[in-house]
Amino acid sequence: MITAELQETLLTFQRNEITEYHIYRKLAAETRDPDNSKVLRDIADDELRHYRDWQKHTGQEVAPSRFRIWWHYLICRLFGLTFGIKLMERGEEGAQASYESLRETIPEVDAIVRDENDHENALIDLLDEERLRYIGSIVLGLNDALVELTGALAGLTFALQNTRLVALTGLITGIAAALSMGASEYLSTKTEDRDKCPVKASVYTGLTYVLTVALLILPYLVFEDLALCLGSTLGLAVIIIAAFNYYVAVAKDLSFKGRFLEMTGLSFAVAAVSFLIGLGLRAFLSVDV
Repeated sequence: MITAELQETLLTFQRNEITEYHIYRKLAAETRDPDNSKVLRDIADDELRHYRDWQKHTGQEVAPSRFRIWWHYLICRLFGLTFGIKLMERGEEGAQASYESLRETIPEVDAIVRDENDHENALIDLLDEERLRYIGSIVLGLNDALVELTGALAGLTFALQNTRLVALTGLITGIAAALSMGASEYLSTKTEDRDKCPVKASVYTGLTYVLTVALLILPYLVFEDLALCLGSTLGLAVIIIAAFNYYVAVAKDLSFKGRFLEMTGLSFAVAAVSFLIGLGLRAFLSVDV
């Protein structure tokens, strides 16, 4: 017997399945790799079959969520197929838990859960994006920029006592370091990793470094108060660390909390030491800018 409450639950599941069918079909049409496209189409067909299984019990047609189709498609385009799909699959884990409570009422539940698990395994085998193959190079550029520049800016802030001078010095230091890091990554990749292109690895490292430097220096170009500039820079560092680690945690199924705390702690420790060094050197050398 299907109660009114159960009917609403099944209609929600039904809407999710037809929505995900359209998402996977849209992604399959946009994916250039033919193998990836085929797997996405196969998963879409499974989602459509699940939709029809729920429809047998609800007796209703359900329209997909156009917003969710647009939203997940946009995420995949902006952040990559791997991140977008893994994020969507995380939502399906909650649905699978809800399915368990329906086992006695709906006999198809076991088959649906089995298919959902197969989706996840198929996706792990499917997803091979360039940005994830070069994630080590991105981490290198991001981590070095955060650690080195937050420390340098903290030291420069109290050594120079001038926002424009801090921004100029930090920008010169950051660009020079980005070029150095890019060259080092090129040589390292060329020597140790035959599976990656050394030029691409160096570009990923250098570009990530420069973009991080630009964001961290931005407060010194906008504000005049030194304390506000340094506080804003440290706040931006935390946001960058959190956003990047969340991306990696979702795309590569890694722990977010541990990596976030480690990178944040390291960046702030270096910034604190550099602040003290800058303050001490300014007093020791009697510099008055």
